[in-house]
Amino acid sequence: MELRISSESNRTDKAYVRDQMYAYNMKHFPDNLKGRYQEVNLFLKNADGQMYGGLLGEICWNWLEIHYLFVDEGLRKLGYGKKLLIEAEKIAFEKNCDFIKLDTLSFQALDFYQKQGYEVFGAIENAGSYTHYYLKKNL
Repeated sequence: MELRISSESNRTDKAYVRDQMYAYNMKHFPDNLKGRYQEVNLFLKNADGQMYGGLLGEICWNWLEIHYLFVDEGLRKLGYGKKLLIEAEKIAFEKNCDFIKLDTLSFQALDFYQKQGYEVFGAIENAGSYTHYYLKKNL
């Protein structure tokens, strides 16, 4: 059999890779952690439903991974990012997560996350001329 590499993608192709990786991982995780997957999506909206930011993440086994946290620039430093994080932490705690992990670039929000109790556990220099930080907070 001869195989080729293709960059063309569709939902079925992406689902295949994701589902096969998930099935492989399931063989290695303890039974009490299997099936613990949940999206965590929180949105910052006004009374009319207009968006001003949000947090996107997912609970996977015993952790919550935050993929994105964004607050519109004019609303930063008013506590909304902290409120989004606190709400996500509550959800993670209620779902028996042991920790939360996330990443940020040096021009983004490293100080903000550290003030919220997140600790750097790794960094990659020269990520587009910035430093890419990986952070974790135990619950």
